[in-house]
Amino acid sequence: MALTCGIIGLPMVGKTTFFNLLTGAGAETSAFFSGKTATNTGHVYIPDERVDYLAHMFKPKKTTYAQVEIIDIPGLARGAAQGKGSGNEFLSAVRDADLLAQIVRAFDNPDVLHTEEGIDILRDIATIETELLFADLQLIETRLSRINAGSKKKLEHPLEEATLKKCQELLLEEKPLKLLELNEEESEALRHITFLTNKPMLIVVNVDEKQLASGEYPQRAEVEAYCAAQGYELLTVCAKSEEEIEQLPPEDRELFLAELGVTESGVSRMAKALYRQLGLISFLTAGPDEVKAWTIRKGLNARKAAGKIHSDIECGFIRAETVAFDDLAAAGSMAAAREKGAFRLEGKEYIVADGDIINFRFNV
Repeated sequence: MALTCGIIGLPMVGKTTFFNLLTGAGAETSAFFSGKTATNTGHVYIPDERVDYLAHMFKPKKTTYAQVEIIDIPGLARGAAQGKGSGNEFLSAVRDADLLAQIVRAFDNPDVLHTEEGIDILRDIATIETELLFADLQLIETRLSRINAGSKKKLEHPLEEATLKKCQELLLEEKPLKLLELNEEESEALRHITFLTNKPMLIVVNVDEKQLASGEYPQRAEVEAYCAAQGYELLTVCAKSEEEIEQLPPEDRELFLAELGVTESGVSRMAKALYRQLGLISFLTAGPDEVKAWTIRKGLNARKAAGKIHSDIECGFIRAETVAFDDLAAAGSMAAAREKGAFRLEGKEYIVADGDIINFRFNV
């Protein structure tokens, strides 16, 4: 099952614009709050210079980048946890996402009205977090009521009730569950419950062109400090500039970025951050037919990674002929890398590293 990133935020902050930039889906945007409740879905291809390098080396018939599913979730209004506005749709979509990318607005544009009064990034982040926190509290209260309904407790796990109360105490302190340390048994007790405040979060500040050029926006220091304290990765991106970049021919995009004083587009940085935050890495296969980045969870062994290509390769796994991308790039060619002894034969328990180029040996 594909891992998903949900793009969230208040209305009118640029969520659907970012969704379109990432996926090329062309979903409808508006300069006013439409109250839409439908989600948009698409896929973002993860830019990877290693894939580009191998494609240049092998000139394959096909080049395939890693990808992540993206969900553009309806804009949130206060009271979502009580089902107000698009609250039910919002919370349902958030629950289905593995990662949340919250878009917050730093730009001021009188033609694009803000649903709150004025620009206040910390307030907007707090609004979203409060709704997620209330939703988790309601979920715990409902589950505790069901456990204690009737004369006999209905537990999924012996530690479920005690662990739920531990979670409840932290939430009542207005702290997210991602800050709660649970031991292995406590985590197992809650495995059947999906909480919202322990999902990984990426904060994307949508700035205007002047703010992008200066590197300054309202509350910048406070926002950076808050994200550092909460363990959130923070990105600054100008959606307006990114839209202009998308309209240019590929050969002119680098020149445009250089004029802005950046070496990589914000959308490219955002796509890579989504991939990292989901705990994903890529191993690579390369040949004249195809160069491909294969997506796996960090920490997967070689035999399980082989199964991502085909179950027969996993079942008949013998060895993984492996070379690190950096070693290949330093050598300049596959033949030179072999001469330098950069290739290794790894067994089934070898933990695949990000950027490993692998040829699996197997026997069906």
